[in-house]
Amino acid sequence: MSSDNATATRAVPAGESSETALHESLCSASLEVLVAAACDPALTEDLALVLLKRSDLPAQALDRLSRNSGIVKSRKVKLALVEHPRTPRHISVPMVRHLFTFDLMQVALSPAVPADIRMSAEESLINRLDRLSQGERLSLARRASGRVAAALLLDSEPRVIQTALENSRLTESAVIRALTRRDAPDTFVRAVCHHEKWSPRREVRIALLRNEKTPLVRAVEFARSLPPALVREILQDGCVGRTLLSAAFEFDFDR
Repeated sequence: MSSDNATATRAVPAGESSETALHESLCSASLEVLVAAACDPALTEDLALVLLKRSDLPAQALDRLSRNSGIVKSRKVKLALVEHPRTPRHISVPMVRHLFTFDLMQVALSPAVPADIRMSAEESLINRLDRLSQGERLSLARRASGRVAAALLLDSEPRVIQTALENSRLTESAVIRALTRRDAPDTFVRAVCHHEKWSPRREVRIALLRNEKTPLVRAVEFARSLPPALVREILQDGCVGRTLLSAAFEFDFDR
């Protein structure tokens, strides 16, 4: 490092540790200085986070940061590295798996993060759901991405399922996919049957009629809301209460 460009870690005047002072110390730093600061063993968490707020931070500096053992243990630094648009994939993808649960949720919801990194964060969240407490799963059901909420529709706890159904990012297609799974919990199927948002939807009702766990009373109600020819078609392969539905509608489904 040249004498004209002292390292960024030494650029902050004694006693000044605010974010403003840190920004001021770096605003005129050259990229060469940024790279040198990134691998400085004396680098602090605050300064590393200021570095990571620079959108022009070169990949070389990001690589050096990821290998700076004195700073990369920081939860905030790891999250900022993953979220930085210039972080090389060989750094960000493996690092995603080591993020805390709600940091993963943040990455998955951030529109500034590349799509493949968001997907990797979602996969990591889904893979660890069975190790999370009920309280954590409830928080994720309420706040996480639609894909994570869809995975929580198959949870063992009714409260988690109900909360996931209320997630504003959950899509109709995700609900339908969950209803077509053989391992869909009875609790989930019944919850959809009575849900004010999902149960009136035509495609959801069709999926419920195809699910053998749908209570007969609800199946009859849904069948009556659909054209008889469609009901006959979706029950041809044998579904919930076929015999009783046949009697209720005087249908010969084998005809």
